[in-house]
Amino acid sequence: MTADLSARQQDTCILLFAKYPARNKAKTRLQPALGVDGAARMARQLLLHSIEQIIDTGFSVELCVSPAPTDPCWQAFDLPNSLRWSAQADGDLGLRMLIASQRALQRFDKVVLVGTDCPSLTTARIQTAVQQLNQHDAVMIPATDGGYVLLGFRQVNESLFSDIVWSTPSVAAVTKQRMAALGWTLALFDPLNDIDEPKDLVHLPLGWPDSQLNIKVDND
Repeated sequence: MTADLSARQQDTCILLFAKYPARNKAKTRLQPALGVDGAARMARQLLLHSIEQIIDTGFSVELCVSPAPTDPCWQAFDLPNSLRWSAQADGDLGLRMLIASQRALQRFDKVVLVGTDCPSLTTARIQTAVQQLNQHDAVMIPATDGGYVLLGFRQVNESLFSDIVWSTPSVAAVTKQRMAALGWTLALFDPLNDIDEPKDLVHLPLGWPDSQLNIKVDND
């Protein structure tokens, strides 16, 4: 890795928002198709897959989690010690993302928010999205359900996260309107599929949900 590439990678932070995949609390809308235990396993696999993909980007990674990183539940994952962890703030999703973004922008030039619901959000797609922040103020990969699976920017504004009805089909559209009102340029990608309901399972990659994922980290 060249020094120039390393410097570019270290000016970007990928914030992964995640909650612990507890039985009967995570991915409950999938229970009619997968059962209680199957839905929890799916949530766990989606989380591990998302971590694997963002680690492989080479950018700085921060897991913004609920419950807090000190909770013993996270020890069962045996994740790399190199990962940065933080606790999600109190409040609705918008406030939690705003606070995490503000903190990250104190240390990085670019911040990208991702969740754990989209197995199609690959390392390559994240890297391509980050590259767009060299020419644009923001970047978005929408979700087919009207939300977004990735949102990145070089500065943050409260309007992007306030007075939004989360988990509804209007989230991405409202966010784009707020960016336009700010005069921001936006790089917009084609929508990807979240895995939230039984009908979404057709969008799982080949081998899911039974394949085993291993996280590999290059410590060199």
